[in-house]
Amino acid sequence: MRSVSARHQLILFYSFIAIVMIVFGALMYLIEGPKYGFTTLNASVYWAIVTVTTVGYGDITPHTPLGRIVASVLILIGYSVIAIPTGLITTHMSSAFQSRKQQRKCPHCQQGEHEHDARFCYRCGSELPE
Repeated sequence: MRSVSARHQLILFYSFIAIVMIVFGALMYLIEGPKYGFTTLNASVYWAIVTVTTVGYGDITPHTPLGRIVASVLILIGYSVIAIPTGLITTHMSSAFQSRKQQRKCPHCQQGEHEHDARFCYRCGSELPE
């Protein structure tokens, strides 16, 4: 099975987040409306972006109970904006580091997992092949 690169996973994730911003912005535009500061779809999407990034300027705020519930859900989604990319990058960096270490084996003791720039085996001291 072919693995998907971290770049493609991040592009997919942030594309999904962009769609979520538009959907939540439109939802708040319908729920709250111009009466509470959600005057246009652009203003509502701006509110969604400010909310999901947990900046929360406070210039536009939900006033209805349903609007506050939607805002709470969006705030919880905001945590994934940091957590998921961090996990993806960490996983890919870790697997790249592990695959690099596993490629170097000592010809005498068969010990693997040598650093890429090691010249000698850390177990038996034999010289490693280039």
